[in-house]
Amino acid sequence: MKTINVKPDKIERKWYVVDATGMRLGRVAVKIASVLRGKHKPEFMNHQEMGDYVIVINADKVELTGRKANQKMYYRHSGYPGGITGESFEKMIVKKPVYPMERAVWGMLPKGPLGRKLYKNLKVYAGPSHPHTAQMPEKLEI
Repeated sequence: MKTINVKPDKIERKWYVVDATGMRLGRVAVKIASVLRGKHKPEFMNHQEMGDYVIVINADKVELTGRKANQKMYYRHSGYPGGITGESFEKMIVKKPVYPMERAVWGMLPKGPLGRKLYKNLKVYAGPSHPHTAQMPEKLEI
């Protein structure tokens, strides 16, 4: 079988919009990460950026199952001894409504320069509107 090498300027990129209302955080993040990487394309190569752009709207209406809403913690460290702080999902979704979605997708992308490049193709918004109507995004079914 012959390997297909696609040049970066020949890659066709689409824009997709995902409405996260009532969806499970992990389930939607897996699909978004897959589209960002380009795994749905037949010419996928794991070392090349060939994914599409994804717009997530209503990220503040995403859900978790069970008691995860108050048990799931988001930690950060100030760099000083004893400087670790954590906030539950319930508090984080009020304080920074897009952070849980961004963090979930970020954890599913490859680490390193490629992952940082792919992460820039993700646009997350808390409300139902977004400024990317000129790109004519298609609805992504999950």
